[in-house]
Amino acid sequence: MENWKTFKLKDVCSKIGSGATPKGGKESYLAEGISLIRSQNILDFNFSTNGLAFIDERQANQLSNVVVEENDVLLNITGDSVARVCQVPQNILPARVNQHVAIIRTNQQKLSSEFLKYYLLNPTFKAYMLGLAASGATRNALTKGMIEEFEITAPESLTEQKAIAKILSSLDDKIDLNRRMNATLEAIARALFKAWFVDFEPVRAGLENCPSESASPEIAKLFPSEFENGVPKGWTFGTLSDIAVNSRQNINPNEIKTETAYVGLEHIPRKNIALTEWGKSDKAESTKSRFKANDILFGRLRPYFHKVVIAPIDGICSTDILVIRPKNTHHFGQTLIHFSSDEIIQYADRLSNGAKMPRTSWSDLAKFEIVIPTKQVSEEFSKFAVSIAEKIKLNISENKALEQIRDSLLPRLISGKIRVGELDGCYNAESRGELR
Repeated sequence: MENWKTFKLKDVCSKIGSGATPKGGKESYLAEGISLIRSQNILDFNFSTNGLAFIDERQANQLSNVVVEENDVLLNITGDSVARVCQVPQNILPARVNQHVAIIRTNQQKLSSEFLKYYLLNPTFKAYMLGLAASGATRNALTKGMIEEFEITAPESLTEQKAIAKILSSLDDKIDLNRRMNATLEAIARALFKAWFVDFEPVRAGLENCPSESASPEIAKLFPSEFENGVPKGWTFGTLSDIAVNSRQNINPNEIKTETAYVGLEHIPRKNIALTEWGKSDKAESTKSRFKANDILFGRLRPYFHKVVIAPIDGICSTDILVIRPKNTHHFGQTLIHFSSDEIIQYADRLSNGAKMPRTSWSDLAKFEIVIPTKQVSEEFSKFAVSIAEKIKLNISENKALEQIRDSLLPRLISGKIRVGELDGCYNAESRGELR
């Protein structure tokens, strides 16, 4: 490739190194403070805040040699997540890394950090790193020495490096925007649920002769004008079994078509109802459970992991996942929010506490006590929840398409098989300073 050059990382980086776990381990972590980035935070292409730990100034000073800076590339170097790569978002800083994560800081006059990130994510180089990590004695690991010897082939022109990265990052930015939009949509649904079914805001507003802040005048009329036994009059006390059922149907592997989507616990994110990843059923080697789109998938193994999602597709799942379905369409919204709430997770965790491999069950969850509103109010909330769920599913579908485009372009761009100038003249515009 003309004007491309191969060099070792050690020759174009100002830092390559990993950190340590502060004395005291996880018992010393704080609710807030300076971020301590661990392997679970490093996903391919994006950073996850799930399980992000925090340390104080004293602990951070002990890790002063692994201060994370903006644009640093982070690489997992041990364990099952070895070779995962991303960059740290600015809002996570200040931060340190532990011993399972390496900081790779490029000399930005020689190698674009964004270009390096995508180079390491190229499937060919990813396979190389995994093979290298597996060559050790007992545990997958990449050492500092290995990373320093990585050979990178890149355009000599920093402008071209940045233009290549810009095309790929524009796709990742849209993917990230959709993810953040889904999180916002979920938060809005939870806020409305709390206002209507926990705080009873429309009822209280009516009693104070004020307009409701959470319901339109038409919907506010559906709420009673007084309380009885601590809840809006006409509402009842019940349990989750009154609004939902366990719809799990077991299926044997020989009945499963290979194109069927498969969801395992490893695919379900923590504290996030948007299911964005799943596998193929050819990986299913034992009895599984059927589910349909809009079913709620509840991870019953170690419930404290808080793995609860709405299914965007039909498929099969692990038997360690409960398949929950509302009894009626007007119960959809309450079913979704109740089963994915912190309260139900804490309840399930208490009941299974003490077990070596804690599992909750439908019979336990079904007994959780709730307040049941009138059908009219339930219908209005479910209409809102369905619109939220549909938008989330559309965003997931769009992200799948964007990921396919990115994954198709990445190896071709990063290897020079497609030049930036071939993609709508982006490179030429960049060289003229027209791209920002």
